[in-house]
Amino acid sequence: MDPVDPDVGGGTLAPPVPSSNGQAQMSLSTTAARNLATTTKSVPQMQGISSRWLLKVLPWVNVSSGAYRVNRRLSYAVGDGRVTFTSNGAGVKVIPAELGELPLLRGYDELAVLSGLADRFVQAEFQAGEVIVEAGSPVDRVYLLAHGKVNRIGEGKYGDEAVLATLADGSYFGEQAMLDEDQEWDVTVKAVTRCTVLSLPKDEFREALSRSEGLRSYIQARLAGGLHAQNAQGEAAIALSAGHDGEPDLPSTFVDYETSPREYELSLAQTVLRVHSRVADLFNDPMNQVEQQLRLTI
Repeated sequence: MDPVDPDVGGGTLAPPVPSSNGQAQMSLSTTAARNLATTTKSVPQMQGISSRWLLKVLPWVNVSSGAYRVNRRLSYAVGDGRVTFTSNGAGVKVIPAELGELPLLRGYDELAVLSGLADRFVQAEFQAGEVIVEAGSPVDRVYLLAHGKVNRIGEGKYGDEAVLATLADGSYFGEQAMLDEDQEWDVTVKAVTRCTVLSLPKDEFREALSRSEGLRSYIQARLAGGLHAQNAQGEAAIALSAGHDGEPDLPSTFVDYETSPREYELSLAQTVLRVHSRVADLFNDPMNQVEQQLRLTI
């Protein structure tokens, strides 16, 4: 027989509610009490808007007309500065036209010659930690990094060994092997991750050069005109001298600009915001519904 609560006048007693520690609950829970409490509210938020700190960093400018022109320093790099590849299973090949990203071949567009040159590249795999080239060894081939990440390691600021640069997919190194001069590596290139690398030996390049009169003439003209000095971003370098003593001859220079800079035509974003009067009139405290609707829409 169920026990009867004499104060209630009949009925069964509910079993005590266990708390999180296994003991019977002796007081009101915060979950239930929260329904009677006053809630402090924020203004409506959106996940799609940029962070406030980013809005301060971006270079906002007033545009007085419908076009915005981005004037830049002259850049000798073509495309995106990275070599693109195609893959067939485990095999990787460089797209012939992408060889134009190499400094000595920039502007050369004979596709048949570039295709023959692309077929001479040899694929190799390197595991993380393996040395691809050693400092002091002869520069005897040009390397294209199809997949992975490598470090260029050389002498640091204080004479110690340091990572000078990190290269990733689409980068290249050893392009000086395409010149006739015998040079040595001044840095060590080591794989950071598993890498797929395509390489073209200097002898293979010279043989391809001997078979194409057009390519040979083009490279001779490039070398005669001098390869333009440029910085890491492919922009025309600015000649300067710093940290000198006495009265040395200072270099003369100028900053060249792109003659056909990129332009953006501006567009207008428009909409019609609809707010029902029952919302604006009845649900307008403590926040103005029309104001919040406009703020988030803008």
